[in-house]
Amino acid sequence: MTEPILVLNAGSSSIKFAVFGGTQHVLTQGLAAEIGGASFLERDGARRQTSFIDHHSALKTIMAEISEAGFGPQTLRAAAHRVVHGGRKLVAPVRISPDVIAEIQKCTPLAPLHNPHNLAAILTLSELAPELPQFASFDTAFHSTNPDVATRYAIPRMMETKGIRRYGFHGLSYASLVRRLPEISKGPMPSRVLAFHLGNGASLCAIKNGQSVATTMGYSPLDGLTMGTRSGDIDANAVLRLVEENGLDRTKSILNHESGLLGLSGGKSDMRKLMLDPSADSAFAVDHFCYWSTRHAGSLIAAMDGVDALAFTGGIGENAVAVRVQICRSLEWLGVRLDPDRNHRGGPRLHADTSKAGIWLVPAEEERMIADDATTLLEAA
Repeated sequence: MTEPILVLNAGSSSIKFAVFGGTQHVLTQGLAAEIGGASFLERDGARRQTSFIDHHSALKTIMAEISEAGFGPQTLRAAAHRVVHGGRKLVAPVRISPDVIAEIQKCTPLAPLHNPHNLAAILTLSELAPELPQFASFDTAFHSTNPDVATRYAIPRMMETKGIRRYGFHGLSYASLVRRLPEISKGPMPSRVLAFHLGNGASLCAIKNGQSVATTMGYSPLDGLTMGTRSGDIDANAVLRLVEENGLDRTKSILNHESGLLGLSGGKSDMRKLMLDPSADSAFAVDHFCYWSTRHAGSLIAAMDGVDALAFTGGIGENAVAVRVQICRSLEWLGVRLDPDRNHRGGPRLHADTSKAGIWLVPAEEERMIADDATTLLEAA
């Protein structure tokens, strides 16, 4: 068997891990969660309470756990990391070097809630397994093909040179979708795909000839659609007023952690709970989510000069049958026709025979994409 690859996805209070075999099937997976709090470690569905005071201790425990399962550093081919922000320079998967680490560090002001934790995992693993090759894949990289008119804000150039521009996110999910859709549909990649990555974080991407040409997230993951706890689009002057009235830190918390579905419904950010709740506020939150998904869809379809297929991915996109119904119904002016039975069965084909555009369900496989990126770089070396 080909030596396995460890994939790490470090967040603010958790580290997800997965070990992939030579054919990119999962050998073991899990997460260390609630770091710094009521911590627990979960692997292959088995959970135990433990104590992680920081990311270093969590990763040390993960390495011990997978070593017990037979996947210690000496048996691994490489480790590969999800890094949220690569800025303007890191626009493709790379082998990690001191220069790459320095560049990731430079991007920290662009993703202060993400990059420090991604970097901490890289540096900690370097201490625990110094001989193990490490690779990074970047969530912003897929959108580096967006044209300048899509990425530049209409602000003075001196501001833009400081990194204030649209980057886009969920790139690993969209890159995986480009790889998987032809396999699922058993046909060529459609020329113009409107991809819906719908989850607690949500965005759309216009994919033309396999490349991103527009996306809804911008300078940060706060922009674009209504999300679980993020506001999505909001007028900059409204933000400035919130800052005046509440202060900067409180406004950050409001927009990132207390808004979106949570704010609209009065306390629920989980789409499953919202759809089971008969209250008017919950119904409005779901309608708001679908309305802004379809409204942004029109913009992205214009950026591609039309659409040949829709593709749903992410936790909501893959599981919320009624959300797919509502979005596709609002796009029937395109000639889109959803097949109710296929939709309820969960696809992968969702469109009716009379539909003028394909509709597909594509499982999100970001970790597998990261493992594939590392494998490709290893084989090219």
